[in-house]
Amino acid sequence: MTHMPSAAGPPAPPVPHVPAQPGALPGTGSGPSADRSAPPPGPPARRSAWAETTARLRAAATTEPGRLRIIGAVLAALVVAFGAVTALEIADRASSADAVVNRSQPLSADAASIYRSLADADTAAASGFLAGAQEPEAVRERYRADIASASRLLVKAAGNTDGSTDSRRWIATLNEQLPRYTGLVERARANNRQGLPLGGAYLRYANQLMTTELLPAAQKLYEEETARLDDDHGEARKWPFLSLGLGVVALGGLAWAQRRNYRRTNRVFNHGLLAATAASTVVLLWLGVGHGVARAGLDEARAKGQESLKVLNDARISSLKARANENLTLVARGAVLTADGKNDKYETDYTAGMSSLTASLGRAGRLADDGAGRTPVADAVSAASEWKNRHKDAGETDRAGDYDRALAKVIGSEGSTGQCFDRVDAALEKALAHEQAEFTESAEGGRGALAGLPVGAAVLAVLAAAGAVLGVGRRLSEYR
Repeated sequence: MTHMPSAAGPPAPPVPHVPAQPGALPGTGSGPSADRSAPPPGPPARRSAWAETTARLRAAATTEPGRLRIIGAVLAALVVAFGAVTALEIADRASSADAVVNRSQPLSADAASIYRSLADADTAAASGFLAGAQEPEAVRERYRADIASASRLLVKAAGNTDGSTDSRRWIATLNEQLPRYTGLVERARANNRQGLPLGGAYLRYANQLMTTELLPAAQKLYEEETARLDDDHGEARKWPFLSLGLGVVALGGLAWAQRRNYRRTNRVFNHGLLAATAASTVVLLWLGVGHGVARAGLDEARAKGQESLKVLNDARISSLKARANENLTLVARGAVLTADGKNDKYETDYTAGMSSLTASLGRAGRLADDGAGRTPVADAVSAASEWKNRHKDAGETDRAGDYDRALAKVIGSEGSTGQCFDRVDAALEKALAHEQAEFTESAEGGRGALAGLPVGAAVLAVLAAAGAVLGVGRRLSEYR
């Protein structure tokens, strides 16, 4: 019996077994189609430069050579910073001290001289007017010299003063008003020669311009330059605290490094670190002692010279004001009264000027610290006292109706108040010259104490840094 083939056909071949992909969940597909939903892995995150540097330092600090390199770099940076800051701070102090000696104090003195020249010119103009139509040549020449001196000093001040201050404004005012003043004085002289009473009016106008415009501007200029002198003096005296602090820190770091070296090697000295310590110590001592000497010199200049110069200049200004008002008392002859209308204005102003002169001379005598300073002040006190007595006598003579005798007692060549004024002025000039010399000597001594320190500090700091690097390098060579 023949068998027929089955309709179902041949059996299906077996399906090969595919291993599941790692991480695939049971019952889910695997392979490329299953990975499309997962994000592709990105590049590794980059660290910042600071993180890289920190990591490298942390890695270096785990070994002794690495630690030594870090110590050497820190020590070198400390001593270099110490030297650089010292050079900058002391250069600034030296610049201020130089300004005290060569700029602000001379400008303050010139401003006082401008005031003195203007006030003395006003006094000379009044004295020449009182002498009559034939003005004495000596008085005329004194007036010319005062005007020329004031003009020359104004040009000098304009060239040297700081443009950022108000000084230029006062100098401009003086330059504008001085020609007006001299013009009024010349008109007064011309009318006086012709015997016209209008001359007295012109002279009073000139004096009014001097007292309300010129002298106040000169006073402001003097105060401005004196204030700048005080500022420069204060800047030069400031302690360099930042430099001193860095110096102490640098020496402390060097001492710690040497102690660490000794504890690890039992070697007492490291020549490089020792040289760095010695150089830093020299800079620190030089800084402290040098600035201390400079500060003492500037303090002495202020105490012995600057304060005395200010008081003496005030005294001279007061004497000039008093003399000008004394002359104008005779020129006006009671025509100008005080605001209340009860007293002669010029006589009242004379009295105030003499009171101020007496007070200033008393302060100057107390500030004078040697015989050369006290003697001219004492001469000025004596002359001022005699001046008051002679003025009182001249006033009584004038009130008695004897104008000519009163005039002789004020501007005469014998026994006059003018002679007393000249004695006061000469004594004050001598005292000012002495105090100026003392100021200059002390201030230059203070400035000289800082000479060479900025450059020396920079050079020694470089040597100290080199010593620190070489000293640490010596230890590093032992690991090679």
